[in-house]
Amino acid sequence: MSPAPRILILSFSPIANDARVLKQVRHFVGGYDVTTCGYGEAPEGVSRHIRIPDSQPQNNFFAPTLALRMFGATYWRTGAVAWCREQLRTGEWDVVLANDVETVPLALELRSKHGVHADLHEYTSKLRTENPKWMRWLAPYYRWLCRRYVSRANSWTTVGQGLAREYEKDFGFLPGVVTNAAPYWNLEPAPPRVLLRLVHSGAGLRNRKLDIMLDAVELAASEFSLDLYLTANDPPYIEELKARAAELEHVRINDPVPYDELIPTLNGYDVGVFVLPPVNFSYRWALPNKIFDFIQARLAVVVGPSPEMAAIVTDNKLGLVARDFTAQSLADALDSLTGESVAAFKSAAMKTASELNADSQVAIWEKAIVDLLESRPPG
Repeated sequence: MSPAPRILILSFSPIANDARVLKQVRHFVGGYDVTTCGYGEAPEGVSRHIRIPDSQPQNNFFAPTLALRMFGATYWRTGAVAWCREQLRTGEWDVVLANDVETVPLALELRSKHGVHADLHEYTSKLRTENPKWMRWLAPYYRWLCRRYVSRANSWTTVGQGLAREYEKDFGFLPGVVTNAAPYWNLEPAPPRVLLRLVHSGAGLRNRKLDIMLDAVELAASEFSLDLYLTANDPPYIEELKARAAELEHVRINDPVPYDELIPTLNGYDVGVFVLPPVNFSYRWALPNKIFDFIQARLAVVVGPSPEMAAIVTDNKLGLVARDFTAQSLADALDSLTGESVAAFKSAAMKTASELNADSQVAIWEKAIVDLLESRPPG
């Protein structure tokens, strides 16, 4: 009996809490000898976890080399990269699954027997187009990483069609698309309440302008409750939101819940809400986890006119798309909801949950890895 292929899943993130990378781990531990390398505790089921020390960040760029555009020197001396370069053994794995742009040069240097698959969670070189300083100093660095290294990976995936097209236009390779679809949950939609319960979950980042949702609830002619479950990415902003919520009836800012508890928690609500102003390129083309979480939680969905999110909502009749990204437009969309329409949207989510879930998406990663194993024999 031949040994299971050895795969390294490499991510500069706390893998046990990274929803996308965790889906990779949970899928591949079923038939592969999986090693993970990232921050935090070991994900369940892996053969080995190489834990990057918290003292070795992946973004402590050396300013002099960055300013001189000595990008190679900048990359290889960042904490996580330098530490991993010392710890990871060249030639030990059959395939490396490298998550995000920053891991790809390191993955290529490991010389896995069958190559590297790059899963690109963001369009990194345009991640902060609203920030001139970031675009001046870091965008050229990330473009260099893409041209010099990411283009040399053996295959690629990303999270949406908009990002895939941009990678092809700017760097000449076309990734496949693996959406951030959530694992399937066997849940029933809860009957809509008389006072419709709105919910949002995600990162507490100022540039997401989460206060739009609070303002919309205040502007709406109808009465709603709104709960936000937010990670503390920007603690001062979270405190501002809590102070604002305290002025509004039926609005609460909650701590995040563990990912394994998130969808059952959301299932107790009626409408998942997310309006994301396109302040940068990534936000314009965002297709985040939470849309798929709302679907698995059997919620109606209300979003702003972000192209990828709007297409999911309208194509599957899951809810409503606001006219624009303002609080007033969101309030108008919320006011048009009725108990009957929310029940119909929840019913559509019930159907869509069996079609848009992680099982269909992780199969794309599986095919990419199998193709590498079959196309490049060891030796």
